[in-house]
Amino acid sequence: MTTKAEVRQFLISRRANITPKQAGIPDGFGRRRVPGLRRGEVAMLAGVSLDYYTRLERGNLSGASESVLSALARALQLTDAEREYLFDLARTAPTTASARSRRPVASSVRTSVQRVLDHMTVPAIVHNTSQDIVAANLMGRALYAPLFDTEGVPNIARFVFLDPRSRDYFVDWTGVRRTQAAIMRLEAGRNPLNTELTALIGELSTRSPQFRQDWARQDVHEHRTGVKSFRHPVVGLTEVVFDVFEMAGEAGLLIVTYSPPPGTATAEKFALLASWAASRERDEQQGHGTASAQIPISTVPSAAVDD
Repeated sequence: MTTKAEVRQFLISRRANITPKQAGIPDGFGRRRVPGLRRGEVAMLAGVSLDYYTRLERGNLSGASESVLSALARALQLTDAEREYLFDLARTAPTTASARSRRPVASSVRTSVQRVLDHMTVPAIVHNTSQDIVAANLMGRALYAPLFDTEGVPNIARFVFLDPRSRDYFVDWTGVRRTQAAIMRLEAGRNPLNTELTALIGELSTRSPQFRQDWARQDVHEHRTGVKSFRHPVVGLTEVVFDVFEMAGEAGLLIVTYSPPPGTATAEKFALLASWAASRERDEQQGHGTASAQIPISTVPSAAVDD
């Protein structure tokens, strides 16, 4: 999809999400043919002419000033992530692909990063912008055991949309799906030349009706913190608090930690998970895993890049 088409669909979808009442506009001027705000109402709220807003909504963001984009973001009541996505679209709009530099997608972590992961007492993973899990500690591999029971590098998006087990593994599978698509849209806006992510979006669009549906929502989201629930194949229903951190000096890599929420049984389940993970690791190292140990927990190497 071209940047112009992305701009058009994004602005139309955000305009449709805002009711006149939410925007402080009296809704008494005849029957509306479209949901949400009219173009003229958005133009009025943003302080621009109707002709100029129409040009913007057709995908012509080239030359739009920061003040205009900020006014547009306020008029459409965009979230921080949506505002960033709009500015990313504007940043890439006037520039040809040949003039932009491609940022490589990281596929490993430094030895020191893996060392930090291994010293954590809670599950932790590291993933890149293409949603590949490129590192994890023992507890992280155990928590995401079904993802590591796959061919090649575990990929969060492929598991969510293409692996039938994800529907049971994630308690709120629909919410996880929509959030995953929204995260990918934000990353695609940040780096349009991420060929790995572009290929993944194309693959999921071809193979997953659910992804096509969620992608068409035009939502964008930045994962930072929240609560998530899993139906783990070993320890059962497990509720966790997740926190996402950018890694200094590691562009495109995010570390995600999972902690027990207060007042839940998660701490006890983490203890069971740690025991199970340690037992499976010993079995694998000794080369005599049992039939009940079909979920590998050491797919990701301990460290792929030296300091």
